[in-house]
Amino acid sequence: MKLLVTRPIPEPAEARVRAEPGVEATVLEEDAALDRAVLLHAASGADAILALLTERMNAELFDRSPNLRMVANMAVGFDNVDIDAAAARGIWVTNTPGVLDGATADLAMALLLAAARRLPEAERFLRAGRYRRWGPLLLCGQEVHGRTLGILGLGRIGEAVARRARLGFSMEILYWDDRGRPDLEQELGARRTDLDTLLGAADFVSIHLPLTESTAGLIDADRLAQMKSTAVLVNTARGPLVDEAALAAALRSGGIWAAGLDVFEREPEVHPDLPGLDNAVLLPHIASASIPTRLAMADLAVDNILALHRGEAPPTPVVRGTR
Repeated sequence: MKLLVTRPIPEPAEARVRAEPGVEATVLEEDAALDRAVLLHAASGADAILALLTERMNAELFDRSPNLRMVANMAVGFDNVDIDAAAARGIWVTNTPGVLDGATADLAMALLLAAARRLPEAERFLRAGRYRRWGPLLLCGQEVHGRTLGILGLGRIGEAVARRARLGFSMEILYWDDRGRPDLEQELGARRTDLDTLLGAADFVSIHLPLTESTAGLIDADRLAQMKSTAVLVNTARGPLVDEAALAAALRSGGIWAAGLDVFEREPEVHPDLPGLDNAVLLPHIASASIPTRLAMADLAVDNILALHRGEAPPTPVVRGTR
């Protein structure tokens, strides 16, 4: 098997691949896979590709890679992969669900807290030497405990956020999802509602939806206008779910209190109005960036590749291949 790893991965996972008899691995340099021509050339002879969410795995690449049997995406989302094109060619597609739920939920709560309590703004205030004395009006923010959290998408990560919010901060949980979660309604008191009701009632809105044609641009100017002026929006899912220009306008005008973003509409670009806003907490897509989680993601991607190589069933298929 000729394996292309599109960028360096944690060393223990790479060592597993290199130790596997019959696997010849090529690992591209950090930025090489972002050059489309370099990626297409490197992929042309591959039997399997361990890809990241920043690399487009589409019909163009598949047609230039006649031996390709698998794309193992090192991410839970797979919107970077043309699923239909892969299925039509009999190419396996796998992802890494489950292993990053806790780290992503932790970061969603961190963004929620940081935005509500103005933590980055407060740190900048102190570091700039502006802190002279304590005052009752100094950098006051929003309460978190006991407030209402609206969760868009109550899958694995949304559930992990709900548990942290309910059990750690006594928050009321509303959720919007295509499927009901009676288990969490009973256990956590979560209440399923429609999107308009959720946006109008929630003090915090946390997004945990996949990026699809129907969810792209979901949070636009009209939906931001439905939110409370004291509300906080958190997005650790996919950037294009939120209209960044509309969000910047809402933050600037006081339409909502704050936002915490780990992902961006045209990543790695950030809308130019956002960095200058004190009520926008901005992170460079690090939700899963704990050392154990990134290793677990890489290991699961490798598990899928080695299973295919050994003639076994890949553990986390998105598309079941025929090659």
